[in-house]
Amino acid sequence: MNRSTIDLWVGVFVAAGLGGLLFLALKVGNLASFSTADSYTVNAKFANIGGLKERGPVKSAGVVVGRVAGIRFDGESYEAIVTMNLEAKYQFPRDTTAKILTSGILGEQYVGLEAGGDGMMLKNGDRLRLTQSAVVLENLISQFLFSKAAEGKPQEK
Repeated sequence: MNRSTIDLWVGVFVAAGLGGLLFLALKVGNLASFSTADSYTVNAKFANIGGLKERGPVKSAGVVVGRVAGIRFDGESYEAIVTMNLEAKYQFPRDTTAKILTSGILGEQYVGLEAGGDGMMLKNGDRLRLTQSAVVLENLISQFLFSKAAEGKPQEK
């Protein structure tokens, strides 16, 4: 092989490596899933969203059915309003519940949807009424410690 052929192959491998790094960076940043499918927007209010981020997944039965489009704070109710873009091919009843869940022990947080039984389906701009906030690990630990401390106190006579 002559020098120019070797240089060409080195360039191809360098370009492939840079492409792989770009792909991994997009995956880590939740930017790799650009969807051109039709979608509709749904809002939900949560008392605590934990570590939920924009572009986080919205899942139902373990299947990604949409993405978190935005998170803002409601100054009147002091709750977080989460806006979700759901793919149009996934239709959910109006009484669907939304929960903020965690993948694994210390994994990313996502919105989990549980379909209800209403005959009417969600439309663009609707709001999910039944929500469950994120479980904050620090609160669980402090509740456990306080309950153990209360058990150890001698009872007054």
